[in-house]
Amino acid sequence: MDFVIKGNLCYCESPARLITVPDGYLVSLDGRVDGAYARLPDQYAKLPLVDVGEHLVLPGLNDLHVHAPQFAYRGLGMDLELIEWLNTRAFPEESQYSDLKYAQRAYDLFVDAMRRSATTRLACFATLHVPATLLLMEKLEAAGLRGFVGKVSMDRNSPDILCERSAQAAAQDVETWLVESRRRFTHIQPILTPRFIPSCTDALMASLGDLMRRYEVPLHSHLSENRTEIRWVEQLRPDAASYADAYDRHGMLTPRTIMAHVVYPEVDEIDLLRERGVMVAHCPASNMNIRSGIAPVRRLLKAGVKVGLGTDVAGGQTIDMMRAVTDAVQVSKLYWRLIDQKQAALTIAEALYLATKGGGAFFGKVGSFERGYETDVIIVDDTALPHPQPMTVAERVERALYLSGECKIVGKYVAGKQVL
Repeated sequence: MDFVIKGNLCYCESPARLITVPDGYLVSLDGRVDGAYARLPDQYAKLPLVDVGEHLVLPGLNDLHVHAPQFAYRGLGMDLELIEWLNTRAFPEESQYSDLKYAQRAYDLFVDAMRRSATTRLACFATLHVPATLLLMEKLEAAGLRGFVGKVSMDRNSPDILCERSAQAAAQDVETWLVESRRRFTHIQPILTPRFIPSCTDALMASLGDLMRRYEVPLHSHLSENRTEIRWVEQLRPDAASYADAYDRHGMLTPRTIMAHVVYPEVDEIDLLRERGVMVAHCPASNMNIRSGIAPVRRLLKAGVKVGLGTDVAGGQTIDMMRAVTDAVQVSKLYWRLIDQKQAALTIAEALYLATKGGGAFFGKVGSFERGYETDVIIVDDTALPHPQPMTVAERVERALYLSGECKIVGKYVAGKQVL
């Protein structure tokens, strides 16, 4: 667990401060960063040295919102809008996970791809099936990854094969799964996962809120992704002041909550998310693909809301978090140009911060090479991107992010343990 990586280091200390250490040394002691140095201090000279040559050394990226059972059909159904897409693609696919043999094959593909990706931590939806969800957690833990997996809860407005028998039965299944997953797994933890307000009755939401408090477990769901969905929530919950308030009335908005998308937040919702300390998972590719819109990320950040990034496979077409970084920059440019020129576009450094230290905060001290942070590292080979002139490390990182499909992840560490 104690070692030194030698290579071209790059990490974000803050959204405005990108640190690079060309031909530098990253020291890891007992799974945590002990420093990033231009010259290796003498006290570390006897530690095992991993020399990656000219490769780039970055903090691992954190995917705050991904649907594991949808991985198999990524890249399909991209002509549909959210609700039609759910009914046509997502729900039929997720119903297959009642069959453990199918889940075995599909989750093997997902976990292997995730292990080879730039992602070191993830917050992941499974399905409502307890055995298949435990199987996914088992596979992710064995692969050396860390994060959260959620057994999905849904007891209304869903196909019969994906609709739980009752709110009481659904809550009992969740509690059984919570206890079993905590007993079996160390690094992949459970996270309560009501799919979204339209698919969960008030009785189920009340029970999940109670479980959240009793078991001190985090929560992961969707918020204000699509205008049709928002109008639907208004009809289903006329008592709530807003979509966010519908969750808050069950005590579900806390610093241990991830809300994905937040494309159309009202002013009072932004204030509520900030006051409750909720983490927003911005999923730019998904919002484009299924025609939801462009999330006002700059507005959220200015208001003090915590924001990270997610791929949202299979709304998003890839689990490539490097692509998510540049997607976030590009859609922010469109937001500035087409919607509100008072909201400046994200810089590449800011977007990389959201994918590393910003989103990493949900998992603890994660996402930076500052002293005390867990040693989550990816080694990026960008030799397929030759250039006729010398380039700085920052320039190489920017180009690797934009051209991630031409680069390769050749090494990966999670909390100091090599997984690739």
